[in-house]
Amino acid sequence: MTTLLNSRAGRRQAMRRIRPRRSPAVPLILLSWAGAAAVLSLWWQNTPNVEGTAQWLTHAGRLSGLLGGYVLALVVLQMARVPALERRVGSDRVARWHAMSGRYALCLIVAHVGLIIAGYAEQAGTGFVDQSVTVVTDYPDMVKATVGTAMLVVIGLISAGMVRRRMPYEVWYYLHLLTYAAVFLTFWHQLATGAEFVGNETAETAWYALYGTVTALAVWYRLLVPLRLNLRHRMRVEAVVPEAPGVVSVLIKGRKLHRIGAQAGQFFRWRFLAPGMRWGSHPYSLSAPPRPELLRITVKAVGGHSTGLASLRPGTRVWAEGPYGAMTAARRSRGKVLMIAGGAGITPIRALFETLPGKGSDLTLLYRARSVEDLALWNELKQIATERGARLLYAVNGPDGARPEITAERLGQLLPDIEDHDVYLCGPPGLAEHAYGALREAGVPDRRIHHESFEL
Repeated sequence: MTTLLNSRAGRRQAMRRIRPRRSPAVPLILLSWAGAAAVLSLWWQNTPNVEGTAQWLTHAGRLSGLLGGYVLALVVLQMARVPALERRVGSDRVARWHAMSGRYALCLIVAHVGLIIAGYAEQAGTGFVDQSVTVVTDYPDMVKATVGTAMLVVIGLISAGMVRRRMPYEVWYYLHLLTYAAVFLTFWHQLATGAEFVGNETAETAWYALYGTVTALAVWYRLLVPLRLNLRHRMRVEAVVPEAPGVVSVLIKGRKLHRIGAQAGQFFRWRFLAPGMRWGSHPYSLSAPPRPELLRITVKAVGGHSTGLASLRPGTRVWAEGPYGAMTAARRSRGKVLMIAGGAGITPIRALFETLPGKGSDLTLLYRARSVEDLALWNELKQIATERGARLLYAVNGPDGARPEITAERLGQLLPDIEDHDVYLCGPPGLAEHAYGALREAGVPDRRIHHESFEL
């Protein structure tokens, strides 16, 4: 057993943001931009010569509305938990796309409302408020659209960082689900009043197809697939096992769990039907390879839901959604692998440590924790390392609280050929960002650093 020596030097560089994987996402990004180009083309074909302030405002409002409606469809698609996105691109990156798309959609929709009303007011020679009342009361489906737009604005505000951090996750989650209702309410006025759709059956059919497809995907993967999974496998809590201070493993028993198709490195969104916990659904990684009748998660108490897991009783019903995540053996492209885990990030890494193909010293695991007592699952890790001939290392704070640094120099000393390794990285944001920067400085290509963040 080797211990990474404590370092007294300060950080030699600022933390770099972890850049997501590129290649799996490129076709999807290009497809999204192609859709935006098609929307722009539709607007262009229906826009005559523009003259005067009123027309400039109105046509700009039409364009922002079309683009806003298109991006809103992408927002729903990114909420649908489609396996092609969740497993290929990664749940964390899809979540970032969803947040970014939501901001774009909201800005475009607000711009659409303001520009359209301003253009109509200029044309009619009335005030902005009077014209707003006229549009809402006289135009078809505008009352529903107004309610839906107000809901989108509220959802956008509660999703802002400062507000979101002060709000319980469950409250934010259920308010966020109102996005579906808001999209439904705003959809109909697009076809009833949009100049691009009135009298244009091809455009109308395409718009119905776009929204119909994303709606079908959301219903299938958010409702029907989880329902089928839980009715088929009937999961219950088998036992709760303490692993380290504030860390427990939850053993979950069910029928033919191997048929779920979960892989080491993946996670589920778990809902435990116990008092005070049934309304919360949280992502926790598998901490051991799936067994035919048993799944295991290992969780560190950092909030109300994770703390409550220690009090779960055997027999408690479990509702799960998944599996999700792209940090699996399929990402591996080299024979040699380095795994870096910190804190609760050991859970998916432990499962990978047992199952990743490899021989002997080609597998290396570095575990970062505050103290030796905080090394959860340590006995299991030692046993796996012994059986596989793999290298197991740990880095803990010194007696004086000094933190060991994971630097490019130390990684190079540990693995002189580190640039030829795939790296699986999971841990708190600070550790992950710092380790990522050190790996890049050590020469590990971005495409071979595999990381997912499950922060809510």
